[in-house]
Amino acid sequence: MKIIITLSLLFLSLACVSQTTKNVDAPTFKKLIDENTSILIDLRTNDELKNKGLINGAMQIDFLSKEAEAAIDKLDKTKTYLIYCAGGGRSGDCAELMQKKGFKQVINLEKGFDDWKKKGFAVENR
Repeated sequence: MKIIITLSLLFLSLACVSQTTKNVDAPTFKKLIDENTSILIDLRTNDELKNKGLINGAMQIDFLSKEAEAAIDKLDKTKTYLIYCAGGGRSGDCAELMQKKGFKQVINLEKGFDDWKKKGFAVENR
């Protein structure tokens, strides 16, 4: 009986955790940005921003820098975050990290900024 209860609690906790992170395509990401209820974070390096631009309104946390985790720790875990990188790899890793740290809602642009730009969505140059 104790094993059944433990397994049930484990499955319930896994179900709750999986709902905190979501991967979405560029059109869905754009709709979420337009709702203006989330915080938009670009996880790319300064050089990437300089050379390719960024999505309008995004703040930057260079996920490859030594300070990235400390910057993430300063964020409000109760807010919804829209995150992206160049192709979806770093932002996927960041979403996992944020999930482990207890963030309530993280939405990842699954194919990244390159797909965003390829689809013709607006980009701000720095």
